[in-house]
Amino acid sequence: MIIRRFLHWVRSAAASERARGAAALARAYVAARLSPEERREAEAALLSLLDDTSAAVRRAVARELGSELDIPRHLVLALARDQSDVAALVLARSPLLMASDLVDCVEAGDALAQTAVAVRPGLPLAVASALVAVGAPDALVALAENHGAPLPEFLMHRMLDRHAKLPALREALLARPGLPAAVRQRIAVAVAEQLTAFVARRRWLGMERAEGAARESGERTVLTIAATAPDDPSVAALVRQLRQEGRLTPRLLLRGLLSGEERLFAGALAELAEVPPGRVAALAGDERGRGREALLERAGIPVALRPAFLVAWSACRAYSGHRWEEGGPVGLFRPILERVIAACASRGDADGDALTALLRRFEAEIAREEARGTAARLAESAALGALIEADRAVIEGQRSVSRPIAA
Repeated sequence: MIIRRFLHWVRSAAASERARGAAALARAYVAARLSPEERREAEAALLSLLDDTSAAVRRAVARELGSELDIPRHLVLALARDQSDVAALVLARSPLLMASDLVDCVEAGDALAQTAVAVRPGLPLAVASALVAVGAPDALVALAENHGAPLPEFLMHRMLDRHAKLPALREALLARPGLPAAVRQRIAVAVAEQLTAFVARRRWLGMERAEGAARESGERTVLTIAATAPDDPSVAALVRQLRQEGRLTPRLLLRGLLSGEERLFAGALAELAEVPPGRVAALAGDERGRGREALLERAGIPVALRPAFLVAWSACRAYSGHRWEEGGPVGLFRPILERVIAACASRGDADGDALTALLRRFEAEIAREEARGTAARLAESAALGALIEADRAVIEGQRSVSRPIAA
């Protein structure tokens, strides 16, 4: 009888009153002890409210029933297909929605509805795939921030294919634990490209110089990513990504050896020469035979650069205990570079001159980095000295005040 009176009342009540009544009816449907007949009438009343012209009424029902399990599934489906500000209350929480329901809502919904789906805990992989395929930028950011959602590497690459220029998406991906090295590399490239374009537009540097600076920064970033990769398969995936992007260059590989980072170089040889990593590891220890040189040839390393690579490879292995500061960038290592310069300086042909010029540029880069470090240490020392002098002046001033005045 009460529910029948409610249905009569809603015909003339104001929208705000209908919304409060709808919320009370939904709570009673879930919590009250209703007879089977009363429950059927309450269900019919709730379904009729879904036709109410006021979204506030439908939102009230969705807010109360959005996370409930013991309610009719068709009621939840109707709410999930309502306008997005109503549907989001159900899409983000309802345990009754199956993966197929969520995929349909993602494909038909707008950014708000898609974002509501993206924040669900335990999101099925099929739904994550649908979001990556058609989701709005805000929904992709929410998905990346949802660490409880499965996000395989191929889906991360697809997200970057669509919205690599979106800073919020890059930041959300970088915050995910265990981010694959290849994905980290793509994010670094996207940032470098945007910074290069910005600097060139501002005319702070010419395009050529800006691109050169970005290339050097990108190479150092790649080496840092490779050095911190958790295992060899991660490095192999990074190498494949670099090759697809056309960034697996002899210059990068030589920089890696000169920085003491052999793992990226070994992975690149396995990829370029199409030989098993174990074979590369075996040849790495054979410094007297022609196995190394044959491997470089098969990998497509230019003839003019092979002597430098051979010397750098040996020097890199000799300094295998060299490690960069934890969490810091990987940079060129002077002892390795000096050995390569000494071995290549005697070459007098044009290719040798070009190689020597490249090595000298690397040498200048090391000098700049060392100068920056020295300048920073000197500045810190000067600041410490000034602080000590200031403390001493304060102490002396206090002593002079505390001395008794002579009679």
